[in-house]
Amino acid sequence: MDYLELNKAAWNQRTQIHIHSKFYDVAGFVSGQSSLTEIELGELPPLQNKRLLHLQCHFGLDTLSLARMGAIVTGVDLSDAAIEKANELSKELAIEADFVCQDILAFGQTVQSQFDVVFTSFGVLCWLPDLSAWANTIANSLVSGGQFYIAEFHPFADVIQGYSYFHSIQPDIEKEGTYTENCSGDLQTVVTWPHTLSDAINALIKAGLIITSVNEYDFSPYNCFKGLKRNKTNPNRFQLLYHNKPLPLVYSICAVKE
Repeated sequence: MDYLELNKAAWNQRTQIHIHSKFYDVAGFVSGQSSLTEIELGELPPLQNKRLLHLQCHFGLDTLSLARMGAIVTGVDLSDAAIEKANELSKELAIEADFVCQDILAFGQTVQSQFDVVFTSFGVLCWLPDLSAWANTIANSLVSGGQFYIAEFHPFADVIQGYSYFHSIQPDIEKEGTYTENCSGDLQTVVTWPHTLSDAINALIKAGLIITSVNEYDFSPYNCFKGLKRNKTNPNRFQLLYHNKPLPLVYSICAVKE
């Protein structure tokens, strides 16, 4: 089984769906809106003139939003359809950015330490079989003093959806539709792996990074899981309640390379 080819085909198909979805709101982004959520915006360091690497960038909305904040951006993603669209948006909006179509673990084998910030967010880790290689990619990409940032869906949310919390060498292989509202029932074969919060933290520590903060959130900024309820006081937050108490849905990690 070539998991990269299966996932690449799935994300090529998903890209064509996502660019026309309300979920991604490309028209809003083109008009000047940021695609970043309150979580990243509240935690990222100043980015003016910072060389930033965005791992698993999809079709570039977050990458280009980071560029609008002053970063000098490079985005990497497995999907050639996504990278093609990212380059189209970069050219159309005259936002300077470099995009690389490559598996990020393969990218990490040759990357040089040249970035001030490495960024990744939301629904990224489950596509990776090996978080040690992922963390080494981050460490190898950062200059001394460089910062890493991830905002990711909490693995506890996967348990509620019927997946394992703990990592397994054997992946989950299934046919599923994508998460946007315009999914018309088209199914893609996808290959994913569960990773605990401690898996991510320990991988970063073993790669030599210093963890500076870990935060957990009782909401998702995206309405992309079954059973989510819109927060009554903040309509941009979606919660999953158990016995009327919110469950953890997102975590973030900040780390620094010595």
